[in-house]
Amino acid sequence: FFSLFFFIALVVCVLILQFLKLQQMRTQLPPGPAPLPIIGNLWLLDFKLHRETLTKLTNIYGNIYTLWMGQTPMVVLNGYKAVKDGIVTHSEEISGRPLTPFYRDMMGEKGIFLTSGHTWKQQRRFGMTIIRSLALGKNNLEHQIQTEACHLLDIFATTKGKPFDPHTFIVHAVANIICAVVFGHRFSSEDESFSKLIKAVYFVIYFQATIWGRMYDAFPRLMHCLPGPHQKVFAYNDFMHNLVMKEVQTHERQNASDPQDLIDFYLAQITKTKDDPTSTFNKENMVQTVVDLLLGGTETTSTTLLWALLYMVQYPEIQEKVQREIEAALEPSHIISYEDRKKLPYTNAVIHEALRYSNVTSVGVPRQCVKNTTLLGFHVKKGTLVLPNLHSVVYDSEHWATPGKFNPNHFLDFDGNFVNKEAFLPFSAGHRVCLGEQMARVELFIIFTNLLRAFTFQLPEGVKEINLEYILGAILQPHPYKLCAIPH
Repeated sequence: FFSLFFFIALVVCVLILQFLKLQQMRTQLPPGPAPLPIIGNLWLLDFKLHRETLTKLTNIYGNIYTLWMGQTPMVVLNGYKAVKDGIVTHSEEISGRPLTPFYRDMMGEKGIFLTSGHTWKQQRRFGMTIIRSLALGKNNLEHQIQTEACHLLDIFATTKGKPFDPHTFIVHAVANIICAVVFGHRFSSEDESFSKLIKAVYFVIYFQATIWGRMYDAFPRLMHCLPGPHQKVFAYNDFMHNLVMKEVQTHERQNASDPQDLIDFYLAQITKTKDDPTSTFNKENMVQTVVDLLLGGTETTSTTLLWALLYMVQYPEIQEKVQREIEAALEPSHIISYEDRKKLPYTNAVIHEALRYSNVTSVGVPRQCVKNTTLLGFHVKKGTLVLPNLHSVVYDSEHWATPGKFNPNHFLDFDGNFVNKEAFLPFSAGHRVCLGEQMARVELFIIFTNLLRAFTFQLPEGVKEINLEYILGAILQPHPYKLCAIPH
């Protein structure tokens, strides 16, 4: 009995000391809810970063507050003013990327997305340069997107107006655009490697948001040895790396003098910088950079397109207005290009509103301070996690007339001209702005406009309700749905 009493007393003392230590640490950070020992504020968040919970907390603590993810404090920035101060004004200071144990064990500090400092700067600058030059090349990016849009139209036409789920077809089209950029070719939808690649992308992106993902981050050493879904994700990750490595070997054998895709350019860069001791250009970083682009460019764009089609079904009057504008501005035989957005202000506004309203990346990805800084007057130390809550920007009532409604007029002036908004940051901003922003914009415009020109989208007969709730994950997906594509 005495030993049990002693053990309980010891645990209580440890918890009290932990609590006092947390209180002392809190005084050096922006205000926020009081953390409990061990679990911090996780109980308050229901162990998930729900955007609605973060919004409620701004009513109590203001636009900058601290949440404790277990023992780790995270400064949350809310609203356009606070987020801009963090990611634009202090872009350099909070350009770091924290590595969770799961991502560290799976990807290491390689590539673009999860690196910081010198490696990240070199890889990112190079990636941006290559994507720009591929956009301008003779077999350019826009041409690849138009090719995929045509394939998608053909597939939708085969449904002959009957109900179908567009998910797989759209994901395949978007994934093939990325494949054309990095590998220089597209895959047939029957290709087994391609189907497995799509599954791998899905699993790797969504695993972190599951209970297993959080368990892995809490107990990485233990989980690494145990069976479970996390082992499947590691196997999928290995498959992706092996697939990319095979593509690299094919490129090496061809030894292209005229680079056509990202791997060609990267191999040339490795050769060019082989004697530079500061170079981070090597095969490991190349493979991870390609994997980063496959992960970053597939689910986000395809999910936004799925939301956009769902909104067209939900708001048939908006769909009709888009179709009338396309019909009036473009000849039926005209191949739609990104330049056409200037002739289609309403269509462009609808696409922007789909990006804003669906906001598929939810609250965004945490950053890390790489040096001491001040955010909205609060001192934030080097190493502190910072979450610029992007949802709070694209739903900021000071910048949007009806943030909670799907309203294309957010992007139109009184004369119906398209206007961009400073608080439109679905791709983030500053040093960590989405690498594929321009590519995603071109994809969304060309694919959406082609689909709306060719079809009217309707609910299947007898279906009255549309579920506009999202499925919580790393990317916010709509619930699976079926629609009918009625040819014009």
